[in-house]
Amino acid sequence: MLEIKDICFKRDNKIILDHINLKLDEEKFYVITGPNGSGKSTLAKIIMGIEKPDSGTILLDGKDITDFSVDERAKQGLSFAFQQPVHFKGITVYDLLSIATGKNIDKKAACEILSQVGLCAKEYVDREVNASLSGGELKRIEIATVIARNPKVAIFDEPEAGIDLWSFQNLTDVFQELEKNSKGITLVISHQERILNIADQIILLEQGKVKQVGTREEMLPFILQTPKCCQKGSERHE
Repeated sequence: MLEIKDICFKRDNKIILDHINLKLDEEKFYVITGPNGSGKSTLAKIIMGIEKPDSGTILLDGKDITDFSVDERAKQGLSFAFQQPVHFKGITVYDLLSIATGKNIDKKAACEILSQVGLCAKEYVDREVNASLSGGELKRIEIATVIARNPKVAIFDEPEAGIDLWSFQNLTDVFQELEKNSKGITLVISHQERILNIADQIILLEQGKVKQVGTREEMLPFILQTPKCCQKGSERHE
């Protein structure tokens, strides 16, 4: 279980997160959504340790990880996929998957992981992770590295950002498989209805506060009444 207790965060004297309290259970797929500027991405980064809260506590299976660094949290089983995947000059997809697992896996094992995200393994396993790959390909490779780690908590920050419609459909398929098969906690920051439709639980943030939490059946009718201008778009300062 991941417990977020009374998390507060300010930036430039502006309240970004205001006393956030959540409990996330294993084998559940959560989506955090809400208007731009509501603090979604900031909350994800605080959970991973990329940002530090001004106050509050984060517990993983009862252990206080509030003061843990990103590396320490990764060792405890947290993993984070950014909106814009990082390029690695000179690093192949196989190298990246080996680093993610923390052991020297063979190429057959690497190919099996790539197959889980819908990539033709033989075409990608030896490719360099650079600008020759499309946004959709990079996103799926980054998701493959998260799967390879088999984390307790997998966090995906707006995975649909910057990819085309065809790639997004493939990405949705990957998340549907994660929802079915993951034994840990999957947490996705997203505005997209297709991803919201996969969620076991949807968490709605507004103005830095948890406005409502519920199943997709409970939440979607309410969320879809929200003006589209508030559901979509990039988050520049979250």
